[in-house]
Amino acid sequence: MVAEVPAPHRCEQDLSEELLHHYLSQPVVGVDTETMGLIPARDRLCLVQIADAQGQATLVKIQPGQHQAPRLQQLLEAPQVLKIFHYARFDLAALRYHLGIHVAPIFCTKIASKLARTYSPKHGLKDVVQELLGIELDKQMQSSDWGRPEFLSDAQLTYAANDVIYLPKIAELLTAMLQREGRWELAQSCFACVPTFVSLDLLFYQGVFEH
Repeated sequence: MVAEVPAPHRCEQDLSEELLHHYLSQPVVGVDTETMGLIPARDRLCLVQIADAQGQATLVKIQPGQHQAPRLQQLLEAPQVLKIFHYARFDLAALRYHLGIHVAPIFCTKIASKLARTYSPKHGLKDVVQELLGIELDKQMQSSDWGRPEFLSDAQLTYAANDVIYLPKIAELLTAMLQREGRWELAQSCFACVPTFVSLDLLFYQGVFEH
């Protein structure tokens, strides 16, 4: 089955007040980022995607040289809203380095998948969504130019929305698997460690836990 994506909201530089209040009223939101590369100190943050459990996404375009997004920060630091990522370690580093946002609390579907789906070696978002929801994600835009001056192409918009709208549902399904297999408390401990790894990454520490 091919994913059908509802039209996302588009925002420049920050969430609107209306969207902020909407997402603050939600128990969970999916979150993702798009950057110009994989090194926060070199590659700028270009886009932040948010989605509620009903599949309504908002895409926030971050401008070159932008270092603050107060409403986005309020949402991502709100203690009552669980923020769901796939590979949270990367996204948290980008958000902290570029916008000074310390995201909490978090759920990482990649960590959850590795703890719950030990029968599979495939833990990418495409693989997890395919198995748990029967939806095929198109990842062709993953390595496209997210820093283009104009907003984004239709293909990029679809890709960016796809990366967040399914996160709440797969987090729910993975949570059930973790609880069933007696690994839920372990997963929560792993989620709590992610900000520490982010701090180490941003300070360029390598191999701190190696012998």
